[in-house]
Amino acid sequence: MDHRSALGEFLRACRAATEPEDVGQGRRVRGLRREEVAQLAGVSVDYYTRLEQGRHTSPSDAVIDALSRVFRLDAAGHAHLADLAKPARRPAERLPAQKVRPAMQQMIASMTEHPAFIVGRRTDILAANPLARALLADWPALPPRERNYTRWVFLDPAARDLFTDWRTVAADVVGTLRLYAGRHPDDVRLNELVGELTIKSAEFRTWWNGHRVHERTHGTKHLLHPAVGPITIRYEALALPGDPDQTLFIYNTDPGSPSHDNMKLLALWSDPRPRRQARPGTRVRGAGPGRAG
Repeated sequence: MDHRSALGEFLRACRAATEPEDVGQGRRVRGLRREEVAQLAGVSVDYYTRLEQGRHTSPSDAVIDALSRVFRLDAAGHAHLADLAKPARRPAERLPAQKVRPAMQQMIASMTEHPAFIVGRRTDILAANPLARALLADWPALPPRERNYTRWVFLDPAARDLFTDWRTVAADVVGTLRLYAGRHPDDVRLNELVGELTIKSAEFRTWWNGHRVHERTHGTKHLLHPAVGPITIRYEALALPGDPDQTLFIYNTDPGSPSHDNMKLLALWSDPRPRRQARPGTRVRGAGPGRAG
């Protein structure tokens, strides 16, 4: 990602998405003028123009705060703007491969009733317990470069079938990738991933060019699993202290709900131990390598 143009692109996207009525301008046409942004932020029109044109890429914290207020950015948007405003980074490089600590591997493996997986840089899947692999995709069965959540969401038809709210899930993960891109614009593999998805998915291309950012902390997703039926999950995203750019995702269902019952059934079928309680001839879909791409 070009550091010189990224800040200007984000500012233009924010300006175009801001309703004049929301900031007291009284116009009904969508988007603010540069002059209006400059006035509201307390900077000169020339200065703000240079920011958008990439001729000035290191605004002060006070200017960042002012622009965040004008565009009504949330915490993730403010953090992304601050990342883009940092001085130019080092040349592009391939970051070292990430590894999950054995203790974390053991911990998620012990969660037999909850899907759990660890996401690293650029939404790479670093580890997943058997139930997460049965619910989503069998990540270890894939080539290393394909063990990526965003790539799976956009390029595997099974993901579209699995999430009944696929468009929301997909748009959010693009926003998450945008947030990461602001922090690591020099990541070569990120640029390769974005290039591949931009070519292969018109939806990804549209959302990526929208410059929306999103930070996943907790939420709800609705799934229709081919083996057990509908499941509504609540997820928690927990940053792992001491492991930069690693996030633990834990899925949960409401006790006593049909989703809880379906998850328990899926947990029984995904148990790596001998399935003595399974009915003879029962075939479970969703746990094999064909579910991911």
